[in-house]
Amino acid sequence: MQALKKKIDFLNSEEGLAIRVKLLNMLTDDTYATPVSYTTDSASYPDNNMPFVDKHLNYLSEHPQTNPQIYLANLRLMTRIRK
Repeated sequence: MQALKKKIDFLNSEEGLAIRVKLLNMLTDDTYATPVSYTTDSASYPDNNMPFVDKHLNYLSEHPQTNPQIYLANLRLMTRIRK
C-alpha cells in the first residue's frame, strides 16, 4: 500500500501539479510529438488510449526515485519534432 500512497501524494503535490502544467504545455506545442498510447486498462480508459499527460504522470508517480526535472528534459529531447 505504500506505493499507492506515494502515487497519490505525487499527483496532488505541488511538484506533481507543476509537472502536469509542463506536460500540458508540451501537448499544445506543435514542436513536440505527443501521441496517445495503447493501454490494457479498459476500466480507466474505455477506448484503450491513454493520453500523453496521464502516461507520463503515471510513470513518475510509480517511480518515485526518478527526478521529474531530468525526466522532462529527456522527454522534451525525445519528443521534439526536428525539421
